[in-house]
Amino acid sequence: MNRFRRDLVAALMLLTRLPVHRLAGTEAPNPAAAIWAYPLVGWLVGGIGALADWAGRKAGMPPLLAAVWTLAAMIAVTGGLHEDGLADTADGLGARGDALAVMRDSRIGTFGAIALILALGGRAAAIAALPDPTAALLAASTTGRAAMLILLVICKPARRDGLGATLQNAHWQTAGAGLAIAAITDWLLLPAPFLLFAAVLLAMAGLG
Repeated sequence: MNRFRRDLVAALMLLTRLPVHRLAGTEAPNPAAAIWAYPLVGWLVGGIGALADWAGRKAGMPPLLAAVWTLAAMIAVTGGLHEDGLADTADGLGARGDALAVMRDSRIGTFGAIALILALGGRAAAIAALPDPTAALLAASTTGRAAMLILLVICKPARRDGLGATLQNAHWQTAGAGLAIAAITDWLLLPAPFLLFAAVLLAMAGLG
């Protein structure tokens, strides 16, 4: 199996629920080497969301209902991975005790629930406000996953046995390839005035 296919399959196995493990072959994937492919997974997830929105609007759904349908399709593909991470992060930041212990708890607390409601509501409203959200869905899904790459190369894992520990050997060169994919995506899909704005948001999301 060539490296492109191996890394893409590894990224899909981590970031989605798609049954691509059958394509993994016998060679064990290297999670740290596959991070450059995260934005490509974003293309896929955003494309599925755009297709769901198009189908919903063609079926006569109001924009807001089509937006909810779009989010449901994207979350089904990712298994709610990012929403789960958001809830855990919000609970950890709001905790008064051991933040890492709170984040590992599978139960969602008040801060996590509020974060999910606000995030999903805001995303649905933003999608519904666009006459055609295809470009925005593709750019946001790709750029959002590229923001993760910054963390992987500048931060140490919080735990020795967590998911971050499997990615601690990621290099700037590998992350740079993923960031380049996101930059090209934004350049192709976003109007020129928004390119710098997208880059600033990417840096803020990764470093915040």
